[in-house]
Amino acid sequence: MDEKQIWDVRAFIYRHFAETTHAPSVEETASHFAVTHEEAASAYEQLHQRHAFFLKPETHNILMANPFSAVETSFKVHANNKTYFANCAWDSFGIPASLHVDAEIEAVCSQSGENIHFTVRNQQVRAERSQSVRAADVLVHFLTPFKDWYTDLPST
Repeated sequence: MDEKQIWDVRAFIYRHFAETTHAPSVEETASHFAVTHEEAASAYEQLHQRHAFFLKPETHNILMANPFSAVETSFKVHANNKTYFANCAWDSFGIPASLHVDAEIEAVCSQSGENIHFTVRNQQVRAERSQSVRAADVLVHFLTPFKDWYTDLPST
């Protein structure tokens, strides 16, 4: 595949996530572009190497295409009558931003285990938490500095 086709594969993967909430398989991508399984797998590998998305280790299965997660996480985003999974708190806001939609976000505080609910309406975020903690106390904390995220982004 040439350079343009590789980036077309990336765009297809993101459209697929937006429409279905999950990643397309290599077979689905090959069928969509009328290419061989090997050509689609090669495009996945090249996009993975460029950090355009991330594959599960030792496979051609997509793990994450930020902000979308291909696996269930504790960051659920309800939008467009669908439930998407985000990779982290940051990405849970990225889903409604990238889709340009309102959303309800469910998360779990990694420190306390409490459920956290965010509402995104008209690009504004409102946080709600249990009665024991005020919404103003909700804080997103990143353990890894941004400059180090791509060292091992799936673990970040």
